[in-house]
Amino acid sequence: MADNESLIASGLVQQGVSVTRRMAASLPELRNIAESKGLKIHHLGAGYPHPDVTDPKGFLVHKQAFFDKLAAEQGLNDPETTPEFLREAFAYTDTLGPRLPRELFAQIYGADWNLDINPDQLIPTVGATGGISMVCSLFERGDQAVAYLTDAPTYAGFVARASLKQSSRIFSVDMDAEGPDPEQFLSQIHKARDEGYFLPFYYTVPDGHNPAGISFSDKRRGEILDIARKEKLLILEDAPYLYINYEKPENRPRPFIAMDDEQTVHLFTGSKIGFPGPRIGFVYSNAKIRIKHDQSVLLSKLLLTEASSEILFQNPEALYGFAALLHDPALEPRKSLWSVAESKMDVYFENRAILLDTLQQELGAYGDHFSWTIPAAGFFSVFTFLDSNVRADETTVANLVSEFGVVVVPMAEFYPADAQQRCAGAGLNQIRLSFCFSESAPGKRADDMRSAVSTFCVAAKKLSGIS
Repeated sequence: MADNESLIASGLVQQGVSVTRRMAASLPELRNIAESKGLKIHHLGAGYPHPDVTDPKGFLVHKQAFFDKLAAEQGLNDPETTPEFLREAFAYTDTLGPRLPRELFAQIYGADWNLDINPDQLIPTVGATGGISMVCSLFERGDQAVAYLTDAPTYAGFVARASLKQSSRIFSVDMDAEGPDPEQFLSQIHKARDEGYFLPFYYTVPDGHNPAGISFSDKRRGEILDIARKEKLLILEDAPYLYINYEKPENRPRPFIAMDDEQTVHLFTGSKIGFPGPRIGFVYSNAKIRIKHDQSVLLSKLLLTEASSEILFQNPEALYGFAALLHDPALEPRKSLWSVAESKMDVYFENRAILLDTLQQELGAYGDHFSWTIPAAGFFSVFTFLDSNVRADETTVANLVSEFGVVVVPMAEFYPADAQQRCAGAGLNQIRLSFCFSESAPGKRADDMRSAVSTFCVAAKKLSGIS
């Protein structure tokens, strides 16, 4: 046994745990300290959908009505007979899952973004995170050292997955308010390839960027897409907040997949506009990959093979539940997913307004000390301390919980290693503020959000020495 253990251990390296996971693990102890001092816990850290928009009671009634409709359409009104769809929903299924949810999603999502989506190229995933893992795994199967291009900062879940392969390396691109720097984007592509890495894709969250709290401009998307085309680099577009958008419809930028579905690999998740628990997602692309000098194949075919090796059987009952969500209250197929998002947006619009208004009211007079981003989509704003003596590291963040009851996440560890090498202390003066979640009792959400942001403002002023 000892020999086997040493043999296994020799091939493994301890992986770093993402900052969000570490904060979640440390929260119970910090919560106990805060509550022992009589402090209320204020959540400005978690990027979770709010309980007010994920109450399943009404959905369960709606889903049952949809299931009853399917049974009637199949001509099986005998309660002793199990409809075919219901058998399928609780049985082994193909890796693509049942066809109905894919057909409905292709029709509705395609109409929203002017896309002709082939349902047979929609591959179910375990949320967008499952899609990230699947795409990474596909390109890691060769012998060549793999590198990934991403933003600085970037989603911690992507860094955690991309770092699993010991020989892989992340090359990052700094951002401004419009998105990644195009010149550095191109130079990082060349640098990775000059150093002998296979660079398959650029990963990003262009709408409601997690954690940067920005959305890429149309102009910047076009510049990045042009470079990607010329350099034959795929864009892996993570789109959890595509419908959590605060801009007027005419001002909303198009996702990369709508600009070029042959250059983009698109990750959809239903967690933010539906329910997070079922972990419904899809990966979609019309890209072709050259596998030999004279042979190309659809990326979706390779991903389907990858999916069948990772998750042979999808969860068909959850996918049928998602199909119910794609029907309106009259059980007719929806014309758009924006109607699903609208009920959620009332909550997030108000929470965002409370965050931004309270920051302006309480800290607006101290523009030489603080700044923050104005999110056009998503759940996050990045708060920056402009005083060089304030260090927003994990120790500071832990003290915010224990001394003020305020839970936030430090930005520094969202920056890949090469970004920290380019700029010592990258993100160490920044905190990610989330305005999406609270543990409020019904009717208390807005009051809790105001209290949370106001308490954070008090803490921020104390950190900066403002009485």
